[in-house]
Amino acid sequence: MACNGMFGNAPGGDSIQPPAPDKYFTLQKAQITAVNLEARALFYDFWIIGDAAREFPGDSWESHKANMVANAIMDAFIAGNGSQESIKEGRKIARKYLGDKVDSSEVYDTDAQPIVYGIGHCHIDTCWLWPWAETKRKVARSWSNQCDLMERYPEHRFTCSQAQQFKWLKQYYPSVFDRVKGWVKKGHFQPIGGSWVEHDTNMPSGESLVRQFLYGQRFFESHFGERCTTFWLPDTFGYSTQIPQICRLAGMSRFFTQKLSWNNINNFPHTTFQWVALDGSQVMCHMAPSETYTASAHFGDVKRSVTQHKSMDNDNTSLLVFGKGDGGGGPTFEHLEKLRRCRGLSDKTGLLPRVKMGESVDDFFARLEKKVEEGTQFATWYGELYFELHRGTYTTQANNKRNNRKSEFLLREIEYLATLASVTQFSGNYRYPKKEIDDMWEAVLLCQFHDCLPGSSIEMCYDDSDKLYAEIFETGQKVRRQALEALGFGDKKHSKSLVAINTLPWHRSEVVKLPPRFEEASRRKYAVVSGKTGLMEYRVNPATSSRVTVSEIQTGVFRLENTKLRVDIHNGVILSLFDVEADREVIAKGGKAGQLVIFDDKPLYWQAWDVEVFHLESRKELHSSRTTIAENDPYRASVVTETKISENSWVKTTISLSAVAGDEPSYVEFESEVEWQETMKFLKVEFPVDITNTEASYETQYGIIKRPTHYNTSWDMAKFEVCCHKWADLSESGYGVSVLNDSKYGFATCGNLMRLSLLRAPKAPDAHADMGRHHIRYAILPHAGPLDSRIIRAGYNFNHPLALESAFGSGDKGVFNSISISGSPSLILDVVKRGEDDEDVSRDNLPRRAGKSIVLRIYESLGGKSRGTIHTSLPVKKIWKCNVLEDDETVLAITKGKGITDADIELRAYEVATYRLQL
Repeated sequence: MACNGMFGNAPGGDSIQPPAPDKYFTLQKAQITAVNLEARALFYDFWIIGDAAREFPGDSWESHKANMVANAIMDAFIAGNGSQESIKEGRKIARKYLGDKVDSSEVYDTDAQPIVYGIGHCHIDTCWLWPWAETKRKVARSWSNQCDLMERYPEHRFTCSQAQQFKWLKQYYPSVFDRVKGWVKKGHFQPIGGSWVEHDTNMPSGESLVRQFLYGQRFFESHFGERCTTFWLPDTFGYSTQIPQICRLAGMSRFFTQKLSWNNINNFPHTTFQWVALDGSQVMCHMAPSETYTASAHFGDVKRSVTQHKSMDNDNTSLLVFGKGDGGGGPTFEHLEKLRRCRGLSDKTGLLPRVKMGESVDDFFARLEKKVEEGTQFATWYGELYFELHRGTYTTQANNKRNNRKSEFLLREIEYLATLASVTQFSGNYRYPKKEIDDMWEAVLLCQFHDCLPGSSIEMCYDDSDKLYAEIFETGQKVRRQALEALGFGDKKHSKSLVAINTLPWHRSEVVKLPPRFEEASRRKYAVVSGKTGLMEYRVNPATSSRVTVSEIQTGVFRLENTKLRVDIHNGVILSLFDVEADREVIAKGGKAGQLVIFDDKPLYWQAWDVEVFHLESRKELHSSRTTIAENDPYRASVVTETKISENSWVKTTISLSAVAGDEPSYVEFESEVEWQETMKFLKVEFPVDITNTEASYETQYGIIKRPTHYNTSWDMAKFEVCCHKWADLSESGYGVSVLNDSKYGFATCGNLMRLSLLRAPKAPDAHADMGRHHIRYAILPHAGPLDSRIIRAGYNFNHPLALESAFGSGDKGVFNSISISGSPSLILDVVKRGEDDEDVSRDNLPRRAGKSIVLRIYESLGGKSRGTIHTSLPVKKIWKCNVLEDDETVLAITKGKGITDADIELRAYEVATYRLQL
């Protein structure tokens, strides 16, 4: 049995400090109390009247009147010595001011037009200051209470998100789940959000965002008979620019939040507005002007719903989301009693905005959408909803973020291989491992909760997520091997040769490391593999023209060189990176690329969450103590440098250059092993480059976002730390530089200085956050010409490096090319999976489709209309364009010839398109 406060179990009552793990309590007394209901009613009467006296304008008649009524009640109570008769007398006085219907839901049954719509909510962080096990109990307690309140307060409507929490309730408290289902059917208990959890939207991949909605919407539809139309995300730390498009593709046209009211530099200018994605898709967005999702339903909450409303010229209505939250609880009778009195006061006295109960969030948005249809033009916001706070969450809990990235790439490969195996049937008894894939995806989606992936939870939560990720990797490798075996390439015992398996949809050439036994036989440590999607053989003897060399050209100055790049390294940093083909120096004059820097990182309050702009003033360079040649192989040359951070912390970095492999861009790779035992420090690496541009480009989900490289305005300066995915790029006309990474998300570009964030060391709410050993990979990639598909593909390649493995068998190698796309290189075939409703795959009670189908997710990656063609050698009957929930929408024209079926496609800039191939 747990014994925690609403916000966990921190010593001294500070809710964001690490909890006391060995804190125990003894239950010594429990008693039943009979409540004086009349006295309680008078308490709420007096509360609201007192609020009116204080919060109405001080010189108004309404304020004066409320003050007189409050005094009259007090006089009556004192005169009667608090007797039951004096309580009744006080209530009579209150009714004259509040009206005589405040004791029932009839108070809302008037023709007066409301402008504030109240909705009960119980925000339960799926993990935060408590582990998942406690969340399961919080859900049962909180939602049971709401069902009780619905029986006593007919006007009560309660909205609740996160399919994961509904699933837990069904698993561990089935009777409560059945009770909830009953109230859902009546329309009182309202599932909302459409996602698996209330997830972070900055760091998950584009496909992870899609799966949040795919798994969430299917759960809601399967168990409650309908999908959600409003994306509900009140407490997440910023909102990706592609959210509107993905919402639309998942059947949602509305979005609710309030988090940007926490901005610590600029005030967000809108309350109700149209939010537009990179591709032009838009959703109606409302940010509660009460600026909370846990309103106490005070007089002031209702008042602020109007006084803080920023879109009054277009629409004066607002949502008031009330109930105890974060740690659960939800609305209580107190909230509902106070709102009844607020409505009575509005109707009887005026001045306070009228609040309405008994409707849904969808009802609220439907009225807004109707106004749009009738010609109202709301303000429009293009691009990300950048949150000017909690910027440290792009970096905190580095290993957790690394596990997320690795899991996403592993699942992509598993689905691709398992799909081919299940439709080609080299092995006739293979079945698509839908349960295993679902279990892995649900675990990844759970770990993307907005306090887990960002790194703002207690240590127990990361103990839990580490176990889940370990299970994902173990199951994933097993499922991957089974799929290869089913394709005829899984015999490890009898294989005397090695291959690399390329599951990315383009030709690759890459230097790979040989296993020890092959290394001895060939007298080489490395080899090169080259080929298109599928099995790739290696060669160990490089052409003379592609070799890489390393030498010490001066004492302590080392040069790495291939036919494309020449790199000079001194004291562990790059003094010169010369592009041989472009005849151009990449590093700014006097600059030091790969320079490790450390900052004091002492935010004002939220340690795990925040990094403040003033931390940049504490920059300190770290100096290498020793640099030596580590490898001198024709395929790969490297130096290793050792840097002391403090008595307990150090960095060992290997700086490498590989031989030129085909037409692939060449880059300088950094592999760092870090022992990190710091306190409130921030480790970063810098790349000052000889590039001029007022904007830098960053990979985001299914696209690119551009952000300023200057501090011209407070809006520009606020983005001193931003989120990126696999790469960031700074380019000018004709040339640019990208920085790749394999697990990092924090980045900054100021002027010509590119800076990748590596590690933080907050002490709350996890006292040991990020302590220990870390392995980090990043690279600097110069490129002639603009930012183009070379960088998009390099980001994928860097995060999914090829490796040699035994994959012997008699399978048909052509199976790997049975699905492909051609045309514009900006089109990325990101996902190949089985259809959710295929009769041999589906695991829920939604309608199933006969036969088998394959789902492709393709996106336009560079920001321009692009054409391409889907090719398949599989026996396709029809190809549909569908949404991400896999609802068929448009049939594509197909052509057949010589065993190949083709379908032409066209995508607008940054469009995410899904196609279903019916076999």
